Amino acid sequence: MNDNPERAPLLWKNFAATHSLEARNELVVHYLYLVKYIVYRMVPTYRRHVDVDDLMSCGLLGLMDAIDKFDIHKEVKFETYATLRIKGEIIDQIRKQDWAPISLRQKIKRVEDGFDAMEAKLGRTPSEQEVADFLAMKVEDLQKTLEDSHSFNVMSIDELLIDRVKGDEMFSSNDNAPENHFESEELARVLSGSIDHLTDREKLVISLYYYEEMTLKEIGLSLGVSESRVSQIHSKALISLRSHMKRAYA
Repeated sequence: MNDNPERAPLLWKNFAATHSLEARNELVVHYLYLVKYIVYRMVPTYRRHVDVDDLMSCGLLGLMDAIDKFDIHKEVKFETYATLRIKGEIIDQIRKQDWAPISLRQKIKRVEDGFDAMEAKLGRTPSEQEVADFLAMKVEDLQKTLEDSHSFNVMSIDELLIDRVKGDEMFSSNDNAPENHFESEELARVLSGSIDHLTDREKLVISLYYYEEMTLKEIGLSLGVSESRVSQIHSKALISLRSHMKRAYA
C-alpha cells in the first residue's frame, strides 16, 4: 500500500489547478502501487499467455486514464475507480491477443453447456462425474478442460464484474452517488446472489481466492490438494457463477 496517503489531497489539488504534466506524473508515481498490486495479483492466472512487462505497461495506461477522467468532486474513492480502469485496460489487452484457440473455446462451451443442462435437470450443482457421464467423456478429460480454461473463466468473470460495476450508480453523473467500495466489497455484493448454489469446497476456494486474496498454490497447500486441482475447482465454480450472473443481470 501507499506509504503516504496524506499526500493525495495535495497532489489532486495541484493537478486540478494546473493540469500540468508534472502534477499528473506525481499522481502516477503516488498511485503506482495500485498497478503493481493488480498486475502481480493477475500474473499467476495469465502468466502463460502474457508477459509481466506488458501487463505493467497496460496497467500504467489504465492508471493514467483514470487520473485524467477522475472527478474529484464525486464521493468515489479514486483507488477503486482506478482499480477498475487498470484491470479493464489489462483485460482488454489480453482479449486482443486472442490467446484461447478455437478448439479450447469449443471445449469450454461444451463443458459449460453440460454443467448448465445437468444443473437444470438436477436442481443443484452437478458433480464433475455427472457432467462427464452426460457428455460421454472421461472425468479426467473434463478436469483437464477445466484446468486449461481457468484463465479464460477468470477473465470472463472479471469482465462481467467490471461491466456490472461501471453501469452502477457510483459511476453515474449523480453528485450524490454513494462512496465506492473496495473491489472485494463490490465483488461480494455482485456475487452474493450467485454463490449460494455452489458446493462447500467451491465456496471455500472462491472465498480464499477473491476475499482472502490467496494464490492457487497457497489454496492448494491449505486444502491439501495440488494447484492443478484447485484450478479445476475454481474453474468449475466460475462456470457456474458466470451462468447465474448472466441470467441475473441479463
